[in-house]
Amino acid sequence: MSECGKNIRLNRIVRAGRKSLVVAFDHALVLGPISGTENPLEQVRRFTDAGVDAVLLNLGLIQRCQDSLLGPAMPGIIARIDWTTLWGAPGGVGSSELRSCMLARPEDAMRNGADAVLTYLAVGTGDSDFESKEVARNAEVARECDRIGMPFIIETLARGKNVQNPSDPKWLKLHTRMAAELGADAVKTDYAGDPDTMRGVVDNCPIPILVLGGSRYSSDAEALALIHGVAAAGAAGVFFGRNVFQADDMLAFLQNARAALDEREGSPAKR
Repeated sequence: MSECGKNIRLNRIVRAGRKSLVVAFDHALVLGPISGTENPLEQVRRFTDAGVDAVLLNLGLIQRCQDSLLGPAMPGIIARIDWTTLWGAPGGVGSSELRSCMLARPEDAMRNGADAVLTYLAVGTGDSDFESKEVARNAEVARECDRIGMPFIIETLARGKNVQNPSDPKWLKLHTRMAAELGADAVKTDYAGDPDTMRGVVDNCPIPILVLGGSRYSSDAEALALIHGVAAAGAAGVFFGRNVFQADDMLAFLQNARAALDEREGSPAKR
């Protein structure tokens, strides 16, 4: 296992002593060109110029955005290497056609300059066959990442007919711990709703947790309030997508998000 390579690459994303501001820009593969994802090369350049810690992209966009990523403040690159029907047609949560598949291998991502790879892991769907396959493919990715020294981030979610509240700490503690047990190096997941509850999730997971932003909030202030809560909970940072690239003033929002993460409330982020 290449721990040296893993540690060096992971530190480009989850830095010691600094909470991470990651922009998720992988939406178009499942949602199409939603607002803010038009002209992707220019958008990625704006993320780079703003000094974000990392950007989450699908592999095809990494190849096409290399000139937008290169520069004196180059962000870490996280490659999404799978696809799912969790978000809509032809399957969707609870659908009899719930499916996922791999789009690339960790070695493909490494060859294209990625510093980490990311995949989904969903629980609570009510489809035991789907969930067993999710566990198996994530375990396979984890073993390959160990072999080549590539950090592995799992996006863990509770979704489906068995889930009344995806932010319930019982679900968050379950699937984040599942990710750690499978061999992930970090987790992307939902916010528990308040700093104290989220701290309980963070404390019960042996790997860094980064909180996802999810749908666009009604205001930038509401999104920033969540980031303050994440910082206070001792999480390792955030993955924000629509709340960044659909913001009225994206640069101002990113500056405010960075300031919120840099607050010294709560315990240091777990490494």
